[in-house]
Amino acid sequence: MFSKKLRQAMQDSGMTLTALSKATGIGKSSISQYLHNKNEPTEPRKAAIAEALHLDRGYFNEPEAANPTEDIVIPKLLPFDVARMMGISNDTVYKGLQDGIFPWGYAIQTSPNRWTYFINAKKFFEIERVEI
Repeated sequence: MFSKKLRQAMQDSGMTLTALSKATGIGKSSISQYLHNKNEPTEPRKAAIAEALHLDRGYFNEPEAANPTEDIVIPKLLPFDVARMMGISNDTVYKGLQDGIFPWGYAIQTSPNRWTYFINAKKFFEIERVEI
């Protein structure tokens, strides 16, 4: 069920409805409808949501795992969380990830003006030694 997978993916990534809306360009009301199983997005929107959540584009079309405890999940952080913890601007984190400067994350350009960011929480805390 799409709504269940979306809710879990958002929880796992720590992404709020507002942040997901900003990352995908999909309205908050539409995402709320998806979360409450009142509507299901088109395939292109599913792919955009998956990318924003740092998942494979086809994630929402894959059958649910028989035993989710066997799945390996790498904890992730969002760029604005990293900026706050490091005391630097969001733009500095975005640019550093885009330029490959930070050893704990990277950015992938998905279109001329859009980037997808991945930050490995475990590596971030090991390298930066930042206290939560």
